[in-house]
Amino acid sequence: MARPTPATHDELLTAAARRFAVTGYKGTSLQDIAREVGCSKATVLYHFASKDALLGELMAPAIAMLEELDARIAEHTGADAQRVAAEGFVDLAVRFRREIALLRGEFSDLLQQPTFMHIQQISERLVAAFAGFSDRPEARVAALVVLAGIAETCGEFLDIPDEQLRPALLAVAYRALEVSN
Repeated sequence: MARPTPATHDELLTAAARRFAVTGYKGTSLQDIAREVGCSKATVLYHFASKDALLGELMAPAIAMLEELDARIAEHTGADAQRVAAEGFVDLAVRFRREIALLRGEFSDLLQQPTFMHIQQISERLVAAFAGFSDRPEARVAALVVLAGIAETCGEFLDIPDEQLRPALLAVAYRALEVSN
């Protein structure tokens, strides 16, 4: 019987994304990922030092885009910051909606991991920008609802094309944040 070819790095990432989407990050083991690809756990560990490292690499492009958005937002205030934050976060959420979907319900736990700890501060700055840097409770509540709603919606509506989802999300965000577009 021929031995299966060793798993590639990309195959392992794809399998991990599938497993995380089905059973969640916490519910997926390295052995589950290995089994799906048809390799050993040692092969997975050859490519990735840990499950955390695998998730970190899977999420790296989305995190890089979030960090870029954070830098862009820092250049704006008030309604301009709200528009930059809304448009940037909608673009990020639409582009990486499959990654968002696979981690739904586990964000708070994941933010405790060293790879993702800085995301908490970025999230707080994002909420502040969505609120137009206002201290009004209504603005802060609307900001958090919109931010969470965008992420949840993108994870839920994987079947809606990007060119339809993006304007729908922006229209809702602008209405809720009371920003004129």
